[in-house]
Amino acid sequence: MKKKNKILIAIIYSCAIFIVIGFCLYFFNLKNKNKFLPNTNVEEKHEPNVDNSTKEDYYLTLGMIGDALYHTGCYNDGRNSDGTYNFDKHLADIAPIVKTYDLAYYNQETVLGGVELGLSSYPTFNSPKEVGDAFVKAGFNLVSLANNHTLDKGPKAILNSVSYWRSQQNVLTAGSYDSIDDKARSHIGEKNGITYAFLAYTYGTNGIPIPKGKEYLVNLFDKEQVRRDIETVRNKVDVVLVSMHWGVEYTHTPTKEQREQAEFLSDLGVDVIIGSHPHVIQPIEHIGKTVVIYSLGNFISGQDTLARRIGMIASVDIHKSIENDNTTINIDNVKGDLLYTERTIGYRNFRVIPFYQLDNRILPNYANIKTQYEAIINQNDATVQVGTLPLTISAS
Repeated sequence: MKKKNKILIAIIYSCAIFIVIGFCLYFFNLKNKNKFLPNTNVEEKHEPNVDNSTKEDYYLTLGMIGDALYHTGCYNDGRNSDGTYNFDKHLADIAPIVKTYDLAYYNQETVLGGVELGLSSYPTFNSPKEVGDAFVKAGFNLVSLANNHTLDKGPKAILNSVSYWRSQQNVLTAGSYDSIDDKARSHIGEKNGITYAFLAYTYGTNGIPIPKGKEYLVNLFDKEQVRRDIETVRNKVDVVLVSMHWGVEYTHTPTKEQREQAEFLSDLGVDVIIGSHPHVIQPIEHIGKTVVIYSLGNFISGQDTLARRIGMIASVDIHKSIENDNTTINIDNVKGDLLYTERTIGYRNFRVIPFYQLDNRILPNYANIKTQYEAIINQNDATVQVGTLPLTISAS
């Protein structure tokens, strides 16, 4: 019996050993087999980051010069032997610069009533329409008609002027009209995908009263009217430009009233204020985001003193960016460069020359004069760039 029990126990131990060995061999083979099986784990896939944002950029350049103040000497210099007029030569040195700008502004100080009303000079001006022809040909397409001389020759001259400007293609004028309907017309333009509004006002008309019921003949600066005008266009355009005939003649310093009006316009959302009337240059500065050019000075005139023969050509770059339906407007690269009205004895051979083309033969001591007048331009704002015009032209 004991022998049988020993045999049974041996058999059980043997079976147990075989079972253990069998399990070990099974798991060993399974492990090795899995080494060579393809990895069936599915790796999580990630969609690539897709930028659904959109961005569009638009650019516009604006150049500005001051007063076209045509005196008798200017008229005589542009008179041909057959009695007709041509003033192209007055702008020959400036036209290549003007044509580099998308928008080019000037103040037509003397009303274009035409030769049929008789040409006249100070104190009540009337100019031939050929003055306008020269400026349009040179590339100007924004023209202010609101100044203290607008009413010099009465309503008839204004009607002639408005009729002339209406006949010009791609030129936007502001500040003087021939009817209520004309004054109510759109003052909005578009260029390079950027919309702009252009308005113009004057402090007065040299004491000449505006005929009752014809207040549309010239825009006098009135805060409530200006507020309504700007609020009408502000949300319809990207940029608002306002021409202001203001200040005190022959002073390089803006008045308290100019500064107050500039702040008023800035608060209304005006982007660029373009000043004229002092007949000499005044500083450029920023009020908030508003660029304020207090006075561009004379562009061309028959006036004598040096300060009245030095004008300014100012410019800004306008950048419109649209990203995810959000629009931003930046106005930068604010520049001011100097111009000089040259003429020979007897008020002949008028021409406006940029300072970088001058030499001591044309204007003695011109380099020191340049330094002096550039200091006026940026005396209130060091960010205003001066003396850059030759770089701009060479790059165009």
